[in-house]
Amino acid sequence: MVAHPDDESFGLGAVLSSFAERGARLAVLCLTRGEASTLHGVAGDLSEIRARELAAAAEVLGVSTVELLSYPDGHLSETPADELSVPVVDFARKVGADGVLAFDSNGVTGHPDHQRATAAARAAALDLDLPVLGWTLPSAVADTLNHEYHTSFAGYPSTHIDLVIPVDRHQQYRAVRCHPSQALPTSVLWRRLELLGPHEHLRRLTPV
Repeated sequence: MVAHPDDESFGLGAVLSSFAERGARLAVLCLTRGEASTLHGVAGDLSEIRARELAAAAEVLGVSTVELLSYPDGHLSETPADELSVPVVDFARKVGADGVLAFDSNGVTGHPDHQRATAAARAAALDLDLPVLGWTLPSAVADTLNHEYHTSFAGYPSTHIDLVIPVDRHQQYRAVRCHPSQALPTSVLWRRLELLGPHEHLRRLTPV
């Protein structure tokens, strides 16, 4: 469950590919087409470009089902989480989900769309009685990024992180490169992957 095309790769990519390698059947629901991005690494209509990029990246990550909605990019906070949760519930039922993976409740990057998407995921999971895992950052990584790039990443100390899983980032890097409109070489997102190294961090977000 993500807010924008590329969140599944830059954010959840290593976790998704690790789950796929272990035999999990994966489905991704993306709420917006990412048309408001300030990055524009290739020419054309971003809403169309990013839809194609998402489909290609999902295939690399081992995702079998992708659904892309058209809520306005950058304005998810204007839609109540309970309203946003309706298509999440429908999608989860359609794919037979037995759990939900999303960004952490703090949004990780400071983007309000990420926070609202996770709120919708948690509301849907509560309705369906499903567990939710939130992808998060260690505080040290968030602090380093904020110092180097003047960003607004949010993390947690180790005492607040429930799972640390080993990952191989090979498929994640391949998936990221499926997003040429966003994967600019100087992006802070590349630095984040470098700092995280061979591990990803998750928190249990249920109950709400």
